[in-house]
Amino acid sequence: MSNIKTFKVFRFDPEKDKKPRFETYKVEWKSGQTVLDGLNYIRDNIDGSLAYRSSCREGVCGSCAMHINGKYCLACEQQLKELSDTITIRPLANLEVIKDLFVDMAPFWKKYKAIKPYLIGKESSTGKERIQSQDERAHLDKVIDCVLCASCYAACGMNAIDPEYLGPAALSKVNRFFLDSRDSAKEERLAMVANDHGVFRCHTMFNCQIVCPKEVDPTANISNLKRNIIASQMSGKLSKKGV
Repeated sequence: MSNIKTFKVFRFDPEKDKKPRFETYKVEWKSGQTVLDGLNYIRDNIDGSLAYRSSCREGVCGSCAMHINGKYCLACEQQLKELSDTITIRPLANLEVIKDLFVDMAPFWKKYKAIKPYLIGKESSTGKERIQSQDERAHLDKVIDCVLCASCYAACGMNAIDPEYLGPAALSKVNRFFLDSRDSAKEERLAMVANDHGVFRCHTMFNCQIVCPKEVDPTANISNLKRNIIASQMSGKLSKKGV
């Protein structure tokens, strides 16, 4: 196996370039190094103008998500030894490119904010600790591990055609709080996603499930919300119009 990897990196600066292009870089590597290590080498030693996001380098912050050799993943987790000698890197789709691999995350965060990503308690319990048993906490395993990397958002075909669609990450977070025994806004959470830009826009393509680096399984989370919405509508607790 060659100790040289060829990085083909998407480059585009809207302020200077008329159209995107790929630039090629040769990177010497060794076992244990990741794609992020390769990008850092390029930036520090070959081309300091290369733009991309990264922070923790441990798969926790989610900031280095990008499209690498045909799939979305975290650059800090993708080992170079697992890839071919040529590595093609693109930015996240469905988000505007600010520069190179650096995209505008504002639409993603706007949708995340819209679903009220925090516990909502009863007024009578304000200021008091909300106790949760280990069994109740177990219901949140996996879904709570989302690092908001937006890989699922980029891979989602519905986000590509419907700019108002909340997307897999935001909808998974709705289910995360819906499942939380400490949350008191169950019907409100179902109502906010029971519409054409919510769970019923999902066509169950499983793209989000495939790319999630933490195996959160957004498809399953969305399906759970669908089931509970239909059950609430049938029982009369939730309007069939949602909100």
